[in-house]
Amino acid sequence: MKMMTCQVASLTPLTAHVYKALLKPSQAVDFAAGQYLNFVMSEEDKRPFSIASAPGAEYIELQIGAFGSDSYPMQVIEHIKANTEVTVEMPFGSAQLREDSQRPLLLIAGGTGFSYIKSMFEYLAAQHSQREVIVYWGLRDPSACYELNETKEMINQLANAKFIPVIETPDDTWQGRVGMVHKVVMSDLNNLADYDIYLAGRFEMVAAVRQDFVEQGALVEHMYADAFAFI
Repeated sequence: MKMMTCQVASLTPLTAHVYKALLKPSQAVDFAAGQYLNFVMSEEDKRPFSIASAPGAEYIELQIGAFGSDSYPMQVIEHIKANTEVTVEMPFGSAQLREDSQRPLLLIAGGTGFSYIKSMFEYLAAQHSQREVIVYWGLRDPSACYELNETKEMINQLANAKFIPVIETPDDTWQGRVGMVHKVVMSDLNNLADYDIYLAGRFEMVAAVRQDFVEQGALVEHMYADAFAFI
């Protein structure tokens, strides 16, 4: 674990409630795809966020969902806006990509939990991985979508991968899959025991996914989420 300063390279709104921050670290930092950092507001106030960028990338990317003007994440956004340098502490987490496995990969995220799996598939693309990779991203409604085309392009760089965004409440313009993301997974795949499964989202979502997947044959020892330490 290392504490370091980072220059704020950019802060970009992705939707009305999600921001992308690009931070340039002052020194080289090692982390594994799927780990997280603590954003240091003060010595007594450190806030965890998944790292959305792949290991080796020039910038540390964060995707921060901020609802409410004085919410926990919006305070971080305001801190980034007000400073040219910020401090982070990293890496943390034990649900990182298991690189020694050659099992097919199932990456599932809800909302800005997408940060967690984005680090993984970007890293796999950079490594020219031949593993089967299926990426499911669940979102509330079409207004919550961001960077879908960029994600498709990145995943298309992998030899054996596909990307499936899923919307819970579609409008007339949505042409993709509809429903709760893990229920869509369960309808698509009968062989969950074959996969290394990585999960990110709200704790209640991850808990429900774990229970339902295990009932359909998934192996707990091949399921990974930092939320498992809390649920």
